Amino acid sequence: MATRARIALLFGGRSGEHEVSLRSAESVAAGLVLRHDVVPVFIDPHGSWFVQAGSTPGSEGGTPAFLAPSPPDGGRLRRLSDAIEIARPDVYFPVLHGTYGEDGTVQGLLELAGVPYVGAGVAASAAAMDKEMMKALFAQAGLSQVAYRVLRGRDGARESRALDELGLPLFVKPANLGSSVAVSKVRTPDELGPALETAFAYDRKVLVEAAARDPREIEVAILGNDQPEASLPGEIVPDREFYDYDAKYSADSRTELRIPAPLPPETAEEVRRLGRCAFAAVDACGYARVDFFLERGGRLLVNEINTIPGFTSISMFPKMWEASGLGYPDLLARLVELALERHHERARLRTRYRS
Repeated sequence: MATRARIALLFGGRSGEHEVSLRSAESVAAGLVLRHDVVPVFIDPHGSWFVQAGSTPGSEGGTPAFLAPSPPDGGRLRRLSDAIEIARPDVYFPVLHGTYGEDGTVQGLLELAGVPYVGAGVAASAAAMDKEMMKALFAQAGLSQVAYRVLRGRDGARESRALDELGLPLFVKPANLGSSVAVSKVRTPDELGPALETAFAYDRKVLVEAAARDPREIEVAILGNDQPEASLPGEIVPDREFYDYDAKYSADSRTELRIPAPLPPETAEEVRRLGRCAFAAVDACGYARVDFFLERGGRLLVNEINTIPGFTSISMFPKMWEASGLGYPDLLARLVELALERHHERARLRTRYRS
């Protein structure tokens, strides 16, 4: 392969996190282009693919295109109208947050096409995206979490039981979404119904979670395949009651990011260890960000794992690695290397049985 690998950057997507993906793609493209050739592939809110000219991702436009789910086609991006080849990427880099991108769907297409791609595989992506499945795997791995209940549709009896068993305040969130989209804090019983309606507008499953006790929000970045490494932990100090969408992405946000987190050495090391455990629990590879609650008494609770964490200029994942000695261009180059390593490993596996 040429020194400057050709990277197809997949961004946008059919998700409530479409706008967040656009921001991440801008930063990733700017970092990749220093060492690689970038092919921006915009996926609109309806799921159509567009190959864009140049190396800078745009929020619309491009040549309608498709990727054939056929390994002999070599991962070519073809024009939708006549199947003429537009580009032949060496590696695909999904920067697709949320549904139809972070949940194993795009990863399945890339597996069928037989191409190298950055990040977790189908099963890990699906499990990490579905918070019910993710929490079950964390529990199996012995990781401590807040108490929670899962609802599938409005059910007055189950909602009342959840209130009785979890207490107030509590949090309501869609099971398959990130970036705090449609997450609500419920302080009174009357607020539960509207919070559920908001969450059910985005997903058929909704999580109702107990609130941690006066927690600090701690995160750690994980990088690697079978032997992952953990960065120095970081801490998020929201400028409001909890770390919601606006606290993460609004230009007016005064949320403070403390990197490295001011933690005792033994606590920081435990965060790193538990981050690697969470990564292994869902069988992730490539990279991920693991989020924790550190309660006032010192108990660490794993909150969630993000297999395609935010990659904007203010995102925690690259900032934690920068504080750990791995700069942005080197981090992106390492992700491409990990994608190729995993692809070559899988390519050696048999797909036909021979006795």
